Amino acid sequence: YSAYLYLAMSVDADLKGLKGAGQWFKVQYQEETGHAMKFMGYLLDQGAAVELGAIAQPPRTFASLLDMFEKTLKHEQGVTKSINGLMDLAKSENDHATQIMLQWFITEQIEEEKADNDVLTQLRMAGSSMGTLLMIDKHLGKRGAAG
Repeated sequence: YSAYLYLAMSVDADLKGLKGAGQWFKVQYQEETGHAMKFMGYLLDQGAAVELGAIAQPPRTFASLLDMFEKTLKHEQGVTKSINGLMDLAKSENDHATQIMLQWFITEQIEEEKADNDVLTQLRMAGSSMGTLLMIDKHLGKRGAAG
């Protein structure tokens, strides 16, 4: 769902003329797809079956760039909570391999939430200044493709 949500945000940002934010969310989409592949690869390496279920449709439009990043942070906080729950389960099961794999995601979530908070701080400081919003958008567009 994370990848799907960020793809929807990318499309909406592009349609709003915020091409930099559109790029930022495209990179986020690519990262989330990579994360899904990392989980899938780990499960397959462990001999577990992988079941692909339906993905809920994300919203099509968002009120503003601020709204997108507020929703991004809230979503990432939910992901963090889920990963922490998985870690708690892995610890209770003495599943050391899964704990090691999940540690990577815990570190990643710290970075994700910090990045979202940084952008939110800038957007809130910008207020209704269109010039500042365009500067922030230009900066967001400098984010390169996920590696």
